[in-house]
Amino acid sequence: MAPAIGNAALGNWTSRAYHRSWLLAQANGLFDFFQHDSINPKGGFYDLDDTGRPLDAEGQVRGIHIAARAVHCFSIGALLGRPGASDVVDHGMDYLWNHYRDRKNGGYFWSLDNNGPVDSNKQGYGHAFVLLAASSAKTIGHPLADGMLADITEILNTKFWEPRHGAIAEEFTADWQPLDGGAYRGQNSNMHLTEALMAAFEATGDRDYLAKAESIADLVIRRAAGSVDWRVAEHFDAEWNLNKDYYHPNEMFRPAGTTPGHWLEWARLILQLWALGGKRIAWMPDAAKALFEQSMALGWDNDKGGFFYTLDWADKPAKRNKLWWPACEGAAAAHFLNEHLPSDYHEECYRKIWNVIERAFIDHRNGGWHEELTEDLVPSHALFPGKGDIYHALQACLIPLFPATGSLTKGITDAGGRL
Repeated sequence: MAPAIGNAALGNWTSRAYHRSWLLAQANGLFDFFQHDSINPKGGFYDLDDTGRPLDAEGQVRGIHIAARAVHCFSIGALLGRPGASDVVDHGMDYLWNHYRDRKNGGYFWSLDNNGPVDSNKQGYGHAFVLLAASSAKTIGHPLADGMLADITEILNTKFWEPRHGAIAEEFTADWQPLDGGAYRGQNSNMHLTEALMAAFEATGDRDYLAKAESIADLVIRRAAGSVDWRVAEHFDAEWNLNKDYYHPNEMFRPAGTTPGHWLEWARLILQLWALGGKRIAWMPDAAKALFEQSMALGWDNDKGGFFYTLDWADKPAKRNKLWWPACEGAAAAHFLNEHLPSDYHEECYRKIWNVIERAFIDHRNGGWHEELTEDLVPSHALFPGKGDIYHALQACLIPLFPATGSLTKGITDAGGRL
């Protein structure tokens, strides 16, 4: 690959009008790709194929996180002033409230099809995204938002939250029995809950949300990741002891080893949490910087570009395919770091990551982004069958356009929608 062009020539991309216009154009392309064709008229949202058609128009199984992420992203669209975005929010909120919600036992089912629940278990990961959806919908005044926010908050507090650990349990059956004996705890659901708790704090001003987010970060990052040289450990037992040998067949949500994309995601979330909390927690900036540097040093493919999906505990690439979401989180983290801890290194990484996204992940022919590439950056579908999700890519495009002081909904609101 050609040598990097120095900062003196390029400066800070996020301050340049052209780059900002380019990012906005990519965000608009994602909105265009998903806004209409992902709507399932029977409720929820389709996964789309590479050309933007429903993968399974009749039998689509709909995971709750996809509906909740759509509500979050199109609430952002509504705040920006995108016509039709609020209609997508209406569609998603209706399905979350009237179909995913378990009216008998409380909580929210993991997945549905046209006939009702497919997986009726209650997952912490899914409930985290319901909190995010309700918080984002509240910022645009959606009529279901307050009721959903109160409901999901009570469920999280009474069913999932474990005060002695300062984090949530992972999963339950439909009637709230611990699944598989309650032996597993995972960082992934807690990481996304941290994002959602910050959004809920911004939307309501209730500092209990912020305190819970700080508690999770302290457990998962300061203590757990800090104990293994700033690698984010994924899998734990019920007492939050690290399980390096954990294996689960679901490589999408619980891959073995470590996942550099989550190190990047936490790098941004930690800085966001630090800013929201008044920059009073001293360990957070250094932790964010260390997480990012480890992900670039160990997870980035210096030969072909992109982040390896997983590493083993000897820091060697395990699953060598390249997914879109770590690249998205890398770009967003580099921007946050460059705003709070500016350096040539963070700027160079920001450009490097976007160059790979433009070259390999953005589908210039069909629209949307390829969600999975081989090690050689060729589109593939070993884990992800198509284009099912706007969330990571949209945030990567929009985060650099607003102040790095909170979530996108807060940044857009504080800016009055001005870019």
